[in-house]
Amino acid sequence: MEEFTRLFRDLLALVYECFDRMVIHGYLSGLSRPEQVVYFVRQILGIPVVSKEVLSQRTRDYQNWVEAYAHNYQLPLQWAEKGVRKEDHVQPSLARLVRKNAYGVYFIFKSMEQGRSFRISMPKFPSADPNYRILAPQRSRFTHYYFYIRDEILGPMVLRVASFFPFQTTYWLNGHSFIEQELQRNHIGFHKNDNAFLATDDVAALQAAADRLDAKTIRQRLDYWTFHLGPKFSKKERSQMNLARFYALAQVEYSRNFVFKRHFPIHKIFERSCEIGLWRITAHRISEIFGTRLHKRLRGKLSTVIDQIEHGHHVFRVYWNNAFLKQYEKFSRFLRNELCSNNLRDFGLKKGLDHLEAVRQRFRTITDRFAGFQAQSLNVHVDFPLLQRLALPVTLGSVRYAGIKIHDTRIIRLLEVLLHGNHTVGGSTAKQLHSAVLTTFQLSPQAYRLNQLRYDLRKLKGHGLLQRDASHYAYRLTPKGVQVALLFLFFHKRLCGPLANSRFHHQPDPNHPPNSKLEAAYHKADKAIQNIVNLLAAA
Repeated sequence: MEEFTRLFRDLLALVYECFDRMVIHGYLSGLSRPEQVVYFVRQILGIPVVSKEVLSQRTRDYQNWVEAYAHNYQLPLQWAEKGVRKEDHVQPSLARLVRKNAYGVYFIFKSMEQGRSFRISMPKFPSADPNYRILAPQRSRFTHYYFYIRDEILGPMVLRVASFFPFQTTYWLNGHSFIEQELQRNHIGFHKNDNAFLATDDVAALQAAADRLDAKTIRQRLDYWTFHLGPKFSKKERSQMNLARFYALAQVEYSRNFVFKRHFPIHKIFERSCEIGLWRITAHRISEIFGTRLHKRLRGKLSTVIDQIEHGHHVFRVYWNNAFLKQYEKFSRFLRNELCSNNLRDFGLKKGLDHLEAVRQRFRTITDRFAGFQAQSLNVHVDFPLLQRLALPVTLGSVRYAGIKIHDTRIIRLLEVLLHGNHTVGGSTAKQLHSAVLTTFQLSPQAYRLNQLRYDLRKLKGHGLLQRDASHYAYRLTPKGVQVALLFLFFHKRLCGPLANSRFHHQPDPNHPPNSKLEAAYHKADKAIQNIVNLLAAA
């Protein structure tokens, strides 16, 4: 991230990173397995037969309690209608609570959904115990309650409670809401729009508030609301059996946010980042960003796509396994890089809430690699004196190296292979590079011989674009070589200069006269670039 911030420091007004959306499951550890339910009913409740009526009675008791709770506090209790977005429907109720500066539950939804439950059946053959019943876990359809809460620490959150054994709970919360509450508590001014901070009086305090969101804080608030709104157990039941909940991270989003001072450059930066990302982020590059190794047992997606969420709103996504990185722009000056995981085991992390800090450190490293890769690709400018210097021969000692021309097809192919295939730490040998060039561009060994490759490698090394590990005779690009390779290939791929071949704009048709000033500018820029290439070729 430091490289990205340094590259755009004159345009950036604010940079911060934090957890965004989090989905947490709460499990009753003491009632998760069939044998635990049998022990609870027989030993704790003193009921000899574990029947469907016994479990259903606990469900009816909880449903009656929810009805009475909504009636006593005059809360709306409605069935969720199909096609209605819950967050939009409850927004007026939340706005009224915010105006009153009050906290608590402000809306309750009922929904028939699939959930975890238990099936009770009689044994096929008689047993010595006449009260013996078979309990087996299953998924069935029953009532779930959605409690919409404004918490004084976590901000707006949602608690879903299943009304049947084992009473699984799910929590939706957002790190930006927690930061907002922290800044208000410390009387620090800020401007927040939707799910993004656009300005603040103290950037350091904003980042410090984001870092204070830890497992202990989250557990305290989840325990409070679960005890207050969840299924009721007596003091005797809690004392004789462990009814504490285990919290597991089901989905985690970690975001890096770049807020620009003015709106002009951000759209162009996002466009170029998408185009270069589609071209450069290959499977090997994805594995480098996520810090893993490619192998045949890798499951899930491994690709890059551009999604159009709505008109004019594009999202660039990098998929890996069950996780993905996404980048999008917002409010004409807000650029966000966000890592979303639906299974922490992909990263070798445990899903327990206690391991939240390890998740933060791992996700921070991955998003930092992604921002650094973007900065490297975007930090390429049209430097015509550099192209002129590279086109001239150089002499080092008694050895004279020929110039490098931007139109040289052999050099373009070699640079592309070096740029995309340079994934080993020590670099690639001449034979490996020769095989890669032949395979990538479908050439025969006679069309591009190994001695020709060695000549091109010496030429690149003489101009300081390539370095060699003498002990292994392996080659890799220098930092200057990476910049030159990107510059050459941007010309070759028509990714440099005006985005005439952009995926966001239509390419002007040269057979028809331009019908707008913008298309005329594209034509003029294309001709200028072509003239420059011709002049360099003539030199």
